[in-house]
Amino acid sequence: MNHQYTRREVFCGNTCHDLTRFWEREISKQMHRRQSEESRLGRSALRKLREEWRQKLESKLRLRNPDEAEKRQNPS
Repeated sequence: MNHQYTRREVFCGNTCHDLTRFWEREISKQMHRRQSEESRLGRSALRKLREEWRQKLESKLRLRNPDEAEKRQNPS
């Protein structure tokens, strides 16, 4: 077996620590971006708007066809 594979720390030196720090920073940046995006989506009004539109459409359907709307809500 080649010695360069068995004694990695000799060739690595400070470079390994630098690479480790670099990737730790990149991971923390990515986690921060993901958390910011999740927070932004949580504050978004899109879900509320979709629910309001769904309720409006259902009420319009009930007004047009009250029998069919009841069947959809109570499929027994």
